[in-house]
Amino acid sequence: MVEATPSPTRKRADARRNAETLLDAAAAAFVTGGVAVPVREIAAVAGVGVGTIYRHFPTRADLIVAVYRHQVDACAAAGPELLARNESAHDALALWIDLFVDFLVTKHGLAEALQSTDPTFEALHAYFLDNLVPVCADILDAAARAGEIRSDVRPIDLMRAVGNLCIGAGSDTRYDARRMVGVLVAGLRVQQSR
Repeated sequence: MVEATPSPTRKRADARRNAETLLDAAAAAFVTGGVAVPVREIAAVAGVGVGTIYRHFPTRADLIVAVYRHQVDACAAAGPELLARNESAHDALALWIDLFVDFLVTKHGLAEALQSTDPTFEALHAYFLDNLVPVCADILDAAARAGEIRSDVRPIDLMRAVGNLCIGAGSDTRYDARRMVGVLVAGLRVQQSR
């Protein structure tokens, strides 16, 4: 009897899912334990062996870069989906900004590595800008065209403002960055005459 071998397409899909599971586990571990968290802890959360992580990401720097890119990609992909699913572009913007806040909080967990002199990390900021600024611009444009928000808000300015509001989130448990970002996003609304 000949055993069936999995098709190359299925193998690639399984490998992609495994890599995404590893990236999600690593991101969570980086937030709680920093980028120096032992690889065996990431493996345990992902439900895989340490060798599997090293097979996908030969160095810690490779893993950090992959986590960062994975999170940028997820945040970027969410923008068009949120616009399509919500009747209000302002609501889509608020939801996307919530995801962006989650990303920034995770990014602060990666800040130590990202600020290092390791050349592996040099292109990450450009990757961030190249992938997220256009998404933010599309959502802002849709909300402005719908008359829901001011039309003079530049995406990079909004993203910087949100980033600045997130800075204190890790150091002061009394500070609620999400609430302050909510105030900012609500302030973008066009005032309706009564």
